[in-house]
Amino acid sequence: MISHLDGTVCAIAPEGAVIEVGGVGLLVQCTPGTLATLRTGTRARVATSLVVREDALTLYGFASDDERDVFELAQTASGVGPRLALAMLASFSPDQLRRAIAAEDITALTRVPGIGRKGAQRIVLELAGRLGSPGMTASAGAAGTAVPGPRAAPWRDQVRAGLVNLGWPSRDAEQAIAAVEADLAGAAGNGAVQNGAAGDGAAGDGAAGDGAAQDGAAGDGAAGDGQATGEVDVAQALRAALRKLSRA
Repeated sequence: MISHLDGTVCAIAPEGAVIEVGGVGLLVQCTPGTLATLRTGTRARVATSLVVREDALTLYGFASDDERDVFELAQTASGVGPRLALAMLASFSPDQLRRAIAAEDITALTRVPGIGRKGAQRIVLELAGRLGSPGMTASAGAAGTAVPGPRAAPWRDQVRAGLVNLGWPSRDAEQAIAAVEADLAGAAGNGAVQNGAAGDGAAGDGAAGDGAAQDGAAGDGAAGDGQATGEVDVAQALRAALRKLSRA
């Protein structure tokens, strides 16, 4: 069992990444959300799961230990192999998948490419209680997290690559991205405006009273947070696009 990899990211492709460890480049199959946290030429640590077959040894990589554990547990359900388990984690975060199964949300599960209604019912029946409760396990910020972070640009290219890797035609992927782009940009922009306004207020308070320097600095920090909030979360964008495609 290879529990994790810690090395330099040599290459990133739609279906995975090559991470060099001890002079050996290892190909790791990843979800688009995990790939979005990786940067070529930088050091990364990813949790891994090795799947052994007669004709291949395939290494799957994840942003956290929790994601890897859910990937392995999902395969205990009948008819769920590594590729389908990976598609489930491309559509849901580990806690979202736990909630869908706990709530017996068949409709949500059928949005995953390759899962029909009967398959979703079987997954709910066989995985009920096995994945744990939402929020009880380590979050994506655990030691298994790859660097540098969950947001990346250009997000459109990464989401498109993820959708194509999951089997959607490029044209459909583009249409789904266009459909969710306005909503995502608006949500991110609103967060930036709200945080930026809080920052202006903090700066104003600093100028009006004692401790102006300290309050002014707090205002600048808040404004910076607003700018960061304006970025688009690639994993969130991918899941929104998958929902659009599944409803088409």
